Amino acid sequence: MIKRKPESHKGDYGHLLILGGSPGLTGAVCLSAISALRSGCGLVTVGIPESLNPIIEVKLTEAMSLPLPETESHTFSLKGFEKVINFIEEKADGVVIGPGISLENETSKFVKEIVKNVEKPILIDADGLKIISSELKILKNKKIKPVLTPHPGEMRALTGKDINYIQKNREKCAEEFAKEYGVVMVLKGHHTVVSDGEKIYINLTGNPGMATAGSGDVLSGIIGSLLVQKMEPFDAAKTGVYIHGLAGDFALKEKGEISLIASDIIEYIPHSFLYFTKIKKCIKISKNRGDK
Repeated sequence: MIKRKPESHKGDYGHLLILGGSPGLTGAVCLSAISALRSGCGLVTVGIPESLNPIIEVKLTEAMSLPLPETESHTFSLKGFEKVINFIEEKADGVVIGPGISLENETSKFVKEIVKNVEKPILIDADGLKIISSELKILKNKKIKPVLTPHPGEMRALTGKDINYIQKNREKCAEEFAKEYGVVMVLKGHHTVVSDGEKIYINLTGNPGMATAGSGDVLSGIIGSLLVQKMEPFDAAKTGVYIHGLAGDFALKEKGEISLIASDIIEYIPHSFLYFTKIKKCIKISKNRGDK
């Protein structure tokens, strides 16, 4: 995260493009967008199939939208590829792709082409992970390691391994996949595992109340925000899962496990960053005093 200077402006804190949404699933990109803004990035644009743009305009106040060509099913069309790539090259500092995007055939081609051609930080989530599972080679040899955020079911699609095996070997599965494909793997679940193929981070924040629709979309927004604020992919991923889980823990105290929903996690993102900043400051002071 960038330390904010008095003379700074929104352009100093990154511009995140979020590509997602399809009929019945516009909430996913909205959750990602709001959580990204709450996590400090200066600008968020949501790329959305053009007929769904009025819904986004109503749901979102602080984020911008980018209406894109669509299929007859009102999902992303391959015709929007050049518009998106030009937008990324000219305006965006990073991309989140996948929340609510659907598995429609032409949309799948669109997703693969974006992943192949983006040279800026990119996070792939949800249906985006299922789409690329049939062509994993497009992840390799990227200048900046892509961040993948699967839950165990999506990890099964990526690896072909049984979910029970994945759950019993979470660290091994995350590390091996990250190493083979040159990515940062965020294997979500109890004690989320983050690995870049060399380092491993096991997250200890979070609670069962966060097992709710949209929680993963919130996480993708947090990590995407940190990526466009120039944090390295592995650091952005491990910080993001910590902040996400901590926000869920703060929310738990007020809402309880049964009633906790994804927007509650967003509500407590500010509390998490305040706590995180305070802890980092205390550690820095301790080190400066020569304490161990």
